[in-house]
Amino acid sequence: MDKIISNLFLKKPSLLFCIIMDLIGMASLLIPSLDEWSDVVWAPISAYIFYQRFGGLGGLLGGAFSFLEELLPYTDIIPSFTIAWYIQNKGIKNNPLKRSSNNEIEDAEVIEIK
Repeated sequence: MDKIISNLFLKKPSLLFCIIMDLIGMASLLIPSLDEWSDVVWAPISAYIFYQRFGGLGGLLGGAFSFLEELLPYTDIIPSFTIAWYIQNKGIKNNPLKRSSNNEIEDAEVIEIK
């Protein structure tokens, strides 16, 4: 499972880049004069940049999600670039469901049969 997730994203953009991209996407909420119409212009640009920066299937799916998130009204608050960066860099390494690679039995009791 970890191999599938690690191969989902082929490229690794920096956290700073992802935060800046999310702030640009939130600009229509932060700057009232931009309004929601600016999202119509930003949505395809955001999707393209997402795909180019993350690559692979994850970049394709994330780009589609980013496109819809920017297009739908008042969903700009979702930091899609930063969430993808976290999944790529921290989510895989800190997976609590990941099993240990050694096959040793721990805390086993040895029973002798005579």
